[in-house]
Amino acid sequence: MSLEALRYRRGSLQILNQLLLPQQSLYEDISDVRQGWEAIRAMKVRGAPAIAIVGCLSLAVELHSKGNAEASVSKLESFVLESLDYLVSARPTAVNMAQAAQELGRFVRQEAKREGVTAESLQESVISWAEAMLDKDLKDNRSIGEHGARHLLRRVGQDKVVVLTHCNTGSLATAGYGTALGIIRSLHALGRLEHVYCTETRPYNQGARLTAYELVYEQVPATLIADSMASMTMKEKKVSAVFVGADRVVANGDTANKVGTYQLAIAAKHHGIPFYVAAPRTSCDLSLQHGGQIAIEERPSQELTDINGVRVAAPGIGVWNPAFDVTPHDLITGGIVTELGVFAPAELQAALTRAESQV
Repeated sequence: MSLEALRYRRGSLQILNQLLLPQQSLYEDISDVRQGWEAIRAMKVRGAPAIAIVGCLSLAVELHSKGNAEASVSKLESFVLESLDYLVSARPTAVNMAQAAQELGRFVRQEAKREGVTAESLQESVISWAEAMLDKDLKDNRSIGEHGARHLLRRVGQDKVVVLTHCNTGSLATAGYGTALGIIRSLHALGRLEHVYCTETRPYNQGARLTAYELVYEQVPATLIADSMASMTMKEKKVSAVFVGADRVVANGDTANKVGTYQLAIAAKHHGIPFYVAAPRTSCDLSLQHGGQIAIEERPSQELTDINGVRVAAPGIGVWNPAFDVTPHDLITGGIVTELGVFAPAELQAALTRAESQV
């Protein structure tokens, strides 16, 4: 059984506080939008898909507890739209929350205009919409896992493969199974995975704390390495491919992901190793033409200077702490893995546009 980043039933949402892993597994209640925003901002929950799901479900839980049967349709509509805007502001680089807010906002506006709609029926529609995200994300992740695994195996022609991954892209970053780590799970299930190398992913150590935790939990053969060991690992350990996730993929295929991804792509290209980005359609933003247009979140300096609240950096030193970097599309040599299949960066926009037209 995979780990759960969140637990939900109608009217109740709990998140696994990932800041406490791996020492402690503690689920915390999220009862309203404000608590959802705070959990996302503090990175108690992280990973672009999980951020969107927790954000929307925090709204669903608050609506359920408020019991808006007596409210007017217009007041309920305004509350939902304002709440969505607020949730987007928690971590702006991850596009999934913004996409979900746009789609749910459009849905709410349409429902509010429907003949015979009541505040009670609108509330039920919003809650059901948010709940449907859970099932869809899990289904999409499993498709990503299958597409990515089979594409790599066809490409390299090896009986077993060695994979390197960065940050955390597994069950803890999604509704379950994962994106890049989902591909690794699929390779393991097929009996075709020899070994995984996961980077520690400084400064928040999502690789050391979370990915390593998931791999040990599921008994996947894996080794933790420092971020600065990646090039050496590619050279000495016969790495077959690099798989990473994405917080935003734009129209030309440029990809924002956890800082450190860009240098992995450069190293992989130097060593002739295919570099894959795994992301659901909800992480793709065709409104931006290139990566230079992506707003990059900068995090507090203490995340770099302190470890578990203890200062390790010299007092007075300046700090630059961007949470993400942008990998140019020409370094994504393996492809972009979505629930629709695997595409070269130049093919992605057309494939997504075709899929959208068929909905």
